[in-house]
Amino acid sequence: MSPPRTVGLLGGSFNPPHVAHQLLALYVLETQQIDELWLAPTFQHALGKPLLAYDHRVAMCELACTALGPRARVSRCEHELAHQPGFVASRTLDLIEYLAQTHPGVRFRLVIGADILGETAKWHRWDDVVAKAPPIVVGRAGYPLPAGATAAGLALPAVSSTEIRTLLGQLAANERAQFAAGGTLDPALEAVGALLPAQVLRYIATHGLYR
Repeated sequence: MSPPRTVGLLGGSFNPPHVAHQLLALYVLETQQIDELWLAPTFQHALGKPLLAYDHRVAMCELACTALGPRARVSRCEHELAHQPGFVASRTLDLIEYLAQTHPGVRFRLVIGADILGETAKWHRWDDVVAKAPPIVVGRAGYPLPAGATAAGLALPAVSSTEIRTLLGQLAANERAQFAAGGTLDPALEAVGALLPAQVLRYIATHGLYR
């Protein structure tokens, strides 16, 4: 009998997905003992924060995944879970248990940044999450590890989706239209262009998102 596949599960709002998400995904694929990496965009925020439409975030994640090769893909598991009978809230443990039921031949590992380790007291049954999907922790600049915690050897840049959305909101309509039509980056787009995959930035411009 062949051993079960191991899948790294990288969840998040991906609002929008940015270059640090890509770096994290590639690093885990190249350094950890996993067969695949799944990006799982949150269907609805656990704390009720507003999010861009789910289908847009899935589409942008799929564009971001194209640079990562065939072992990376986007999963709509959060959407599937949210439409199960009795669904209450978007909780990581519920998602892991759902995936275990729907993918019995797969062993899941939760991929998280070091910033998450300081928030685990807020998570629903964190110890059970750890037992069912042992985390792969990757360092993040600006977030020291709690005492006794260990992380993979790379500290990722602290790119902020909030900062990106602010920069995008400041762009004029003509700047967006020029880039969406296939033009080169206007100087006003360069700051945000350094933080987003090119295809994701073009998708945002084309669809008029984050205005």
